[in-house]
Amino acid sequence: MTALREALASDVSSIEFSESGALRSAFGAHGRVHVDRPLPFIVIHRFDPDIAASLALEISVTSPAYIVWPAHDDAAAAVTLNAVVTEARRHFPAFLIIELSDLARPPAKPEDAPRLPPFECRIAATANPSVQIAAGRLREALEEIEIDLRHCTVGEIAPLDPAKQMLPSSGGGRSAGETIRLALPHIHLTPDGEDIYPQIFHDLQVAAFDAILKAACTFMEHSKLGAPAHYRSLGRSSFVDAARAADEKLNVICGTYDFLMAVSPINGSEAQERFAASGYEQAPEFRYRPLTVDPDEAKRALYKIDLKKVEDPMLESLFSEKRHEIDHQLSMLACRNSDRFRYASLMLYEPVDSALLAAAHDILGSRSRAPAATDRPPADCHVVAAAAHAMAARYQAIDPAFDVTIEIREDVTAGMLVSGDRLYISHDIMVPAHRLEPLLTHEVGIHLLTYVNGSQQGLQIFKRGLAGYEGVQEGLGVFAEWAVGGLTRARLRLLAGRVVAVHAMTDGASFIDVFRLMRDAHGFSAAGAFNLTTRVFRSGGFAKDAIYLRGFKTILDLLAAGRSLEPYWYGKIAPQHVAAVEELSDRGILSAPTSRPEFLAHTSFTDRVGAFCAAPSFTNLI
Repeated sequence: MTALREALASDVSSIEFSESGALRSAFGAHGRVHVDRPLPFIVIHRFDPDIAASLALEISVTSPAYIVWPAHDDAAAAVTLNAVVTEARRHFPAFLIIELSDLARPPAKPEDAPRLPPFECRIAATANPSVQIAAGRLREALEEIEIDLRHCTVGEIAPLDPAKQMLPSSGGGRSAGETIRLALPHIHLTPDGEDIYPQIFHDLQVAAFDAILKAACTFMEHSKLGAPAHYRSLGRSSFVDAARAADEKLNVICGTYDFLMAVSPINGSEAQERFAASGYEQAPEFRYRPLTVDPDEAKRALYKIDLKKVEDPMLESLFSEKRHEIDHQLSMLACRNSDRFRYASLMLYEPVDSALLAAAHDILGSRSRAPAATDRPPADCHVVAAAAHAMAARYQAIDPAFDVTIEIREDVTAGMLVSGDRLYISHDIMVPAHRLEPLLTHEVGIHLLTYVNGSQQGLQIFKRGLAGYEGVQEGLGVFAEWAVGGLTRARLRLLAGRVVAVHAMTDGASFIDVFRLMRDAHGFSAAGAFNLTTRVFRSGGFAKDAIYLRGFKTILDLLAAGRSLEPYWYGKIAPQHVAAVEELSDRGILSAPTSRPEFLAHTSFTDRVGAFCAAPSFTNLI
């Protein structure tokens, strides 16, 4: 103890905090300290370098304030803790130290051993009343954890002798009484102790860390330190360099290819002419752009990204999901123009379920009213581009960062297509006058807007899109058309036709079969049936087109349930990411959206939503 006392008495002026109160540094031989910002608590852990898969270590390094070190760095760790507590005392009259440790490892067992290691945690706490209340909240939160159909058990909170703390008190630098010790289980280890169950390890790490934040928030509340409205706002408020590096590497790989452009044909007009000339009897042949990426090489780079260094379980999950989605896209690019592309696309976009198919048939079975007569001519590519520039300019007047590119292209067969911050307009597009604003609201007011907002979130994954974002993104686009009163029955029938066409394609129907189904059974014109069928058979069979109606239904269901659409303006996200967006926003990592769709401020939109929520049904949309 003599060395420790000498260390504690040493000058800590060499430990420098930033002006914001942050600290990230190494100390001793292998110690590390991280303080995200001034906080009235810290997580500490003395680790054993010879033991892998330490849950206590993993949880510690995801905390907004932590110190981790091996036993031979005890003296330096004590000095560091003294400095952290001294700095924190400048902001808070009370301070909590949370000591983490792993329970003793159970003896190795055969792989087929019938008994699992106990799922239990142990808590000890000093006598300070606020600490005792926080320890009780920690116990409650831990006992709520269920993993792999097992519940965590926690015994009585044991007394913690201040003299037996992991690191000693400096005498004047901190109170030795404000400490909670948490010992963690080993249910993530395989019976032989040589390996781990990755999903259990991850789930337990996230759940236990969540419980620790609840305890810290309770301590702040009962110590009169100004507890936040939500305990998760105590998490990290900034990205570590490893998170930015992983995000940048994912972004670079995404930037090596344009997925939609790569899977879309470049000879649509020519193919349509030849198809018509054959009497609609000979399936067209489509040509595609050469790939700008080597899928195998990109995959190698993809899985070289070390996500374990991110030090944030939530961000690690978001990055991991995106990596798998990129992997799927690269697999699809590697098998363009083959039957394998069709099956690969189903992994990304999912098959059409019976409820969605039934809804599509109901829509197609309804009579299509003729559009209202108008003297206005349809808009060609130049008129469309001018209107798009005007809409983008209105958004840019609110947010100067809304700097997008609008381009007329001859190699775009779809009427309009957004890729990143670019809107591509087909040179031969003709848009009915009454459909111009709704379509631009879809493309500019949703796709470009969420890209621009996402690009201002600090991580580029929010502009590229979190995994699975496309369904709701396209659903929001269709919703935007409806919001401005431009979702005609003909447009809704087109979206329903896409669902039926995708279902037929995945059931084995040929291009000719689907074309005839659309033209003869569902009343689409020959040109309309060709365009619809072409989209569905892109690159060998593309299941994406079912997501428009599916996503629209998702948005309507959210509205009917009284849910807010606000999280969807932060960037390109999916419904499963709403909780993550809200937490990252609470933690100050995400900033509020700078732009929101224009239609949200329209009285007609509010009235339309109110009418729908009063009687939620597809038949009440038009």
